[in-house]
Amino acid sequence: MPELPSGLDLNLLRVLVQVHQDRKVSLAAEHLGMSQPAVSSALRRLRAVTGDKLFVPTARGMQPTPLTEQIAPRLAAALASIGDTMSGQVAFDAGTSTRCFTLAMTDIGECHFLPPLARLLRERAPGVSLATVRNTAINLRFAMEQGKVDLALGHLPDLSNDFHQRVLFMQRYVCLFRKGHPLDVPEIALQQYAQAEHAIVLSVGTGHGRVDEVIERAGVQRRILLRVPHFVALADVLEDSDLVATVPEVFARRSVRRFHLSYRPHPVALPPIEIGLFWHTTYHRDPASVWLRELIADAFFEAPADPRRHRPVGEGAAGSVAPEGGFSR
Repeated sequence: MPELPSGLDLNLLRVLVQVHQDRKVSLAAEHLGMSQPAVSSALRRLRAVTGDKLFVPTARGMQPTPLTEQIAPRLAAALASIGDTMSGQVAFDAGTSTRCFTLAMTDIGECHFLPPLARLLRERAPGVSLATVRNTAINLRFAMEQGKVDLALGHLPDLSNDFHQRVLFMQRYVCLFRKGHPLDVPEIALQQYAQAEHAIVLSVGTGHGRVDEVIERAGVQRRILLRVPHFVALADVLEDSDLVATVPEVFARRSVRRFHLSYRPHPVALPPIEIGLFWHTTYHRDPASVWLRELIADAFFEAPADPRRHRPVGEGAAGSVAPEGGFSR
């Protein structure tokens, strides 16, 4: 049977993985329930065994060396696998499970994802339940590292290192307004758009705010009369005003079915966004997480074709991970 190198034990490896995730000794110590001197001592022992610095202190935290970047994700997966095996979690039986999964998403995400998911769970996993949280109300990165949030859905470009992403579909931004609005024409002129009165959603913690930056960089000066922190009441406001909002098309499609509203292509060349499914690398091979991810991908994946659709976030083609379960996403 293979043995650990002399001087190594699993607790030392846990320290390496946690410092790699947190980039700070103090934060890693807090998450591990250890003192800072104990974490520093563990790192010294690891350096002696590996002959590598492992981490270099910088103004932005502990910078991993190339060796650490190479081994830390593999060690995290191995430790998770050991934990699953020791606790008997070698399989996930959806038909008998009573687990509650916690998902992070916006209010748009709840409207789009939850009704189909609720139907699927009723059919395939009647004992499984869901809870949702706003990524703005918690520290999403740490909550997912600690397993308090299982998955996140949406446009979340800030979830990069130590996270995996499966792109579900692409989404463009459109102009949404009441029917009969002066902009309710086949093609909106940029000047017309700029002169309109606007409402914007300050969806902190998502990528939606970057759209406003693109509009500003295009030199468009808007008269913004309303700023709200979420999308949930926006359709009601637009229906009874002359305000215009820049929104994802999935929200616009839903709104025009229920309100006296119209939407049109945006006059500013806004890049489409990826709506993705995110999970922390620690739970990449967790059977319950794999089951739920594949259930969501089955329900919401929309075709087009990028061979890197399932990859560790931030990696190019050379670093991509093969799709799991036969899905090419």
